[in-house]
Amino acid sequence: MSLRHHEIAESRHRILNPVTEEKLMLLGDVCRLGKGQRHLDLACGKGEMLVRWAQRYGTGGTGVDLSEVFLTAARERAAELGVAESVEFVRGDAGAYEAEPGAYDVVSCIGATWIGGGLTGTVELLRPALRPGGLMLIGEPYWNEPAPEGALEANGVAPDDFTSLVGTLDRFEAAGFELLEMVLADGDSWDRYAAGQWFAISDWLRDHPADHPDAADMRAFLAHARRTHLEWNRRYLGWGVFVLRAASGPGRAGVVRKSKS
Repeated sequence: MSLRHHEIAESRHRILNPVTEEKLMLLGDVCRLGKGQRHLDLACGKGEMLVRWAQRYGTGGTGVDLSEVFLTAARERAAELGVAESVEFVRGDAGAYEAEPGAYDVVSCIGATWIGGGLTGTVELLRPALRPGGLMLIGEPYWNEPAPEGALEANGVAPDDFTSLVGTLDRFEAAGFELLEMVLADGDSWDRYAAGQWFAISDWLRDHPADHPDAADMRAFLAHARRTHLEWNRRYLGWGVFVLRAASGPGRAGVVRKSKS
């Protein structure tokens, strides 16, 4: 799936992952956010987390994403909620973005750990921008039970790309972080996220000619996504946002790279 195809599939979503609006705000409460705190969100999508938290808690910060379509929606939403002066959105490769070291109270990557080549690499991408004692939020799938070969093939993942819930804990601890809290998706929120894409794609296909350059890919994606969700993902695949803090000290120093785009 190309970026353009994701823009079509998620055209009606504000939150580009299986967390509901209620759980998004619960996550902010869990993090004990306060006025003036700074938040860096890599692969921010439409920026709903940044703008809603800015509105409720008085935080500010920066979102980075490749999609100008998503970022346009994020800027419009920030203006709608009256927080355009508190947040900024930068178009670029989130995996190559350089932030000011130690400048953020919260750093996050929600559902896009591919930017760092997986969970551990994404932790390392985020680590340098986090102030001592700050919070790191990682959104990541996990297996509810051992995934059969069919589930791996349907999702296009290798056996060790994701692990169990406790295996995810082990990966965080190996990276030097303590798991403080978590907000997990459930079957209904997975359905709302996945099925919302089906409806959006179906309507897009009705509104565009059969020979449109994206039509064949979108038809194939729709058929595959429905079957994969119903046959495999509702049973085997979990998803959650995990709230982390460095287990001791400020964490290793480093440099987060900056996009040239």
